[in-house]
Amino acid sequence: MRISTFFALNVAAAAIAASNLAHAQTAEGQGSEPESEGDIVVSAARTQLPVSALPLTIDVIDTAALDRQIVISGSTVEAVSALLPSFSPTRQKLSGAGESLRGRSPLYAINGIPQSTPVRDGSRDGYTIDPFFIDRVEVIYGSNALQGIGATGGVVNQVTASAPTSDGVTVRTLLQGTAADGFDGEALGGKAAALAGWRAGAFDASVGGAFERRGAFIDGRGNRIGVDGTQGEIQDSDSWSVFGRFGYQFTPDARFELVANHFELEGNGNYVIVPGDRDTDSPATSVKGVSPGDQPSNRADTLSASFTHDDLAGGALTLQGFYNRTRDVFGGGVFGTFQDPSIDPTGQLFDQSANKSRKLGGKVSYERAIPGYEDLVLTVGFDALFDTTEQILKQTGRAWVPETEFRSLAPFAQANWALFDGVLRLAGGLRHEDVKLTVDDYTTLASYGGNLVRGGSPSFSDTLLNGGVIVEPVKGVRAYGSYAEGYTIADVGRILRGISEEGVDIDNYLSLEPVISNNRELGVEVERGPMTASASYFWSSSDLGSLLVLNPDGIFEVVRAPISIEGLELSIGMETPVPGLSLSAGYSHLMGQTDSDGDGEVDIDLDGGNISPDRLNLAADYASGRFSARAQARFYLSRSFEGQPYEAAFEGYTLLDAYVGYRTDFGVVSLGMQNALDEYYLTYDSDTVRVTDDSRYFAGRGRTMTLSLQSEF
Repeated sequence: MRISTFFALNVAAAAIAASNLAHAQTAEGQGSEPESEGDIVVSAARTQLPVSALPLTIDVIDTAALDRQIVISGSTVEAVSALLPSFSPTRQKLSGAGESLRGRSPLYAINGIPQSTPVRDGSRDGYTIDPFFIDRVEVIYGSNALQGIGATGGVVNQVTASAPTSDGVTVRTLLQGTAADGFDGEALGGKAAALAGWRAGAFDASVGGAFERRGAFIDGRGNRIGVDGTQGEIQDSDSWSVFGRFGYQFTPDARFELVANHFELEGNGNYVIVPGDRDTDSPATSVKGVSPGDQPSNRADTLSASFTHDDLAGGALTLQGFYNRTRDVFGGGVFGTFQDPSIDPTGQLFDQSANKSRKLGGKVSYERAIPGYEDLVLTVGFDALFDTTEQILKQTGRAWVPETEFRSLAPFAQANWALFDGVLRLAGGLRHEDVKLTVDDYTTLASYGGNLVRGGSPSFSDTLLNGGVIVEPVKGVRAYGSYAEGYTIADVGRILRGISEEGVDIDNYLSLEPVISNNRELGVEVERGPMTASASYFWSSSDLGSLLVLNPDGIFEVVRAPISIEGLELSIGMETPVPGLSLSAGYSHLMGQTDSDGDGEVDIDLDGGNISPDRLNLAADYASGRFSARAQARFYLSRSFEGQPYEAAFEGYTLLDAYVGYRTDFGVVSLGMQNALDEYYLTYDSDTVRVTDDSRYFAGRGRTMTLSLQSEF
């Protein structure tokens, strides 16, 4: 189907509805007492204006909704993927390569601090903090001027647990046990976590820790799922995290806060992979064994200091400084890319890589109404980010990606003007990105020709524009349209390491040009009585996009080509006549194309590594007294990819998840069940991307149950 016609063909699906959840609403309508949309303020939007004033699609997964999804699936990434139809299915591995939001990579953040690394994306940014310390998740779709580089697909902002609100000591604890169908001992896992809060007048502190051990994963046929010894695993792993939050309230309007987090996840290495066989529909499995080298792992440290003043000269000031450090260790192997005859002429050289990144940055913003024009609100700010990243080969000490310094300086301004008592709102702004890369001279690996590459300091700058209009003719009915430009760096590390020509000068190397996306969106929202509904249509394009393409060695490289993406998102939610029972539905349709012959025109579909499948979500929630329950179904619809190999077609599958909870005097006892019907299926990545690699032929998790006790004292 041509991308230009898909919108018309799918308008009829509006009757089915969808779940982008609803523009600027609490996800799935779950959780605490419902708030009116005008009361919701999203910190990732960097404004105190309610989301109803913003021409953006924004979803908030609140505490209750997040807790339920964590009981079901165990991770924040899985929770976001389960609830948002425009978010791709996860790989169920430590690596999130190929996972996308609206067909583009999202920017992961913690309290607005970027976890994603622009220079060499290790795709581990979804696992940098334990979800026990997360209060809510804010998802902003598409590009925006307030978050800047890396946010072309959107922002997934994880907001940490809030400070204690009253004097004294509070303690929150969590005990969990997880088992696969059949309660096989090697598939058992468990988790323990605690967070203690204390407040004494103006000072408050929260300190906590979490530890989780995960067992082997079992598929719907009762077989062990194959371990990914290269990219890293969630199964058969241990993770631990410590968290601290310290604050001082100078005045009712002025607050200083220090937040620190350390997270580590490492595979236990108890299994080795047995490749599958696609011809006989036999996915890869695992057997007991010891994998060579260091075990794949992920380590992240984040430290931030912030000062906020909500009434400074009539406006609101936010200052934030942060430091972030990550180290991603990947599994090893005797890969052709790693071979060097000068080290091992036999061609059997074993090696493995590690990403090391350090980020230092700061943000400042000030927002206030213009004196004499109180309906006109102006936000101005400045962001700075300094990143140093390299990718080394651990066993031989070689540099795969040379140490690269990245600098981004970005002033921005945003205006929001309410007219006719808020019936009409105009929004617009700009962000100027000034980016510089610094790379010293380096030599590529022998497999790329051992070429000397002349270093340099290429710089790029661009002014990104955005504008939008919101019309609310009657209370509860809103329509909006917007245009926004996004800016990010392609995976520079992949580009630098893959240079195979002699005499390349980095200062003049076109492949380092940034990705600039143009995003347009039209949306309608209705909130009347017991029903909420929304529909949004969006399209984005990049003249010089960035695609991940799998090479024969099993290593992704970057291809620069034009990209065009269009999508339709629909949602509906309703309170039923049955007290405590609500229903919701969600649908997403996505199409993307790229240029295959270099003529500047898109002509083939993006593959499964760059775009997610169409999807329908259905859910029912029930709450009565101390009892609560949820059932949710996810229908991943089959699709083919025009211009891609026939084997890359997606078969589709359906997953049913369930949750029940009961509040006792000693805490909430809950049972979550992922894939409750024990459906056998192949993961989206295995089915659409790695179509010739039997060692990456993975089935998805079968029925998995988690029993949880969460208490507060």
